[in-house]
Amino acid sequence: MGSISVIRCVYLMFLLACTSEVGLGKTVFNVMEDGAIADGKTDNSEVFENVFNKACQSEGKNIVLIPQGTSMLRPIVLKGPCKGQVEFQIIGTLQAPTDKASTINVDHWITFQYIDQLILGGGGKLDGQGPSAWGDNTCSKDPNCKSLPISLRFDFVTNSKITSLTSINSKNAHMNLFGSKGIEFHYIHIIAPEDSPNTDGIHIGSSSNIEITDSTIATGDDCVSMSPGSKNINIRNVTCGLGHGISVGSLGGGPNEEDVSGLTVTNCTFIGTQNGLRVKTWAKPYPGNVFNLTFEDIIMENVNNPIIIDQQYCPSRKCEKGDSQVQIHDVKYRNIRGTSSSKLAVAFDCSKSKPCEKIELDEINLSYHGVEGPVVSSCVNAKGIANGLQQPQSCI
Repeated sequence: MGSISVIRCVYLMFLLACTSEVGLGKTVFNVMEDGAIADGKTDNSEVFENVFNKACQSEGKNIVLIPQGTSMLRPIVLKGPCKGQVEFQIIGTLQAPTDKASTINVDHWITFQYIDQLILGGGGKLDGQGPSAWGDNTCSKDPNCKSLPISLRFDFVTNSKITSLTSINSKNAHMNLFGSKGIEFHYIHIIAPEDSPNTDGIHIGSSSNIEITDSTIATGDDCVSMSPGSKNINIRNVTCGLGHGISVGSLGGGPNEEDVSGLTVTNCTFIGTQNGLRVKTWAKPYPGNVFNLTFEDIIMENVNNPIIIDQQYCPSRKCEKGDSQVQIHDVKYRNIRGTSSSKLAVAFDCSKSKPCEKIELDEINLSYHGVEGPVVSSCVNAKGIANGLQQPQSCI
């Protein structure tokens, strides 16, 4: 029996053993008892909001419980601060709407705001119903495109845990953090087709002390992405399959951006991704800093760009050429091994006016489709050192 099935069974036993008032020292607020209908058609957003508010305004430890079944929710904001601790336990499936009013130019589906010590889990599923909206995504052609909803937003959430959840087919990114601190993600499963647009797994911005462990992410965009203000991020034991890999950036797209620093990625595996470990900046005249990044004990399986710094990032290929003013330094790549689906396995394309500095390559062993060589590396305006085995041969 899988870990999620075990969790569901435990919670079903919990439901049988406890009343709706108190269980194991915690007050339980069951959405079904307040009128939720898990038929996959009825809008339950008002019921969920009311139940959450009751739990949020109660002292002590409180559980908002979503039992088995499929509960449809329109866009909803669950807002603190709360008087006590709230656990939001999803046993069944939450399903997003597909109508245009809930989809076009809407930035969220489910948002948690201003909550401390939130626990979100239960082994259930969030179904963003992305196929109904991906055709409306025009961002690859129109810089002023209308937004589509992110499945799960955490705005100004602190000291919280998100664990044992599955998110499928988000219309936009699956999970987004902004202004948050001390968030842990464990045993998260994120799934969307390879051609689904902008379906980042976990996107982080202006947030610090974030941990992502023991999870699998297979989407149409970045596995985990970090925008300005991402600091002290720890990613460990994560498998990225399909999608664009783990990305820092894009950065330098506008004035007054916060630094990105303190990223550690360890014991992770990339399978068939477009990129592995990527740092990307725009070639624009806006300053910034990216530093203190460590990538260690990484396995690449048929990855197109295993190690890449791109300071000429231009997804539309219609950008003006120039010098990025983002300074990248103190980046360590240690024990990176596996296979590249292209001959260029290590590529550092850094800024002429702000060269990459203190780049460290230590024990790099990448081959082309599992065959020894002919992988190569390329360095432009990159400075650093190389130690131990270097395949491809280091250009630093």
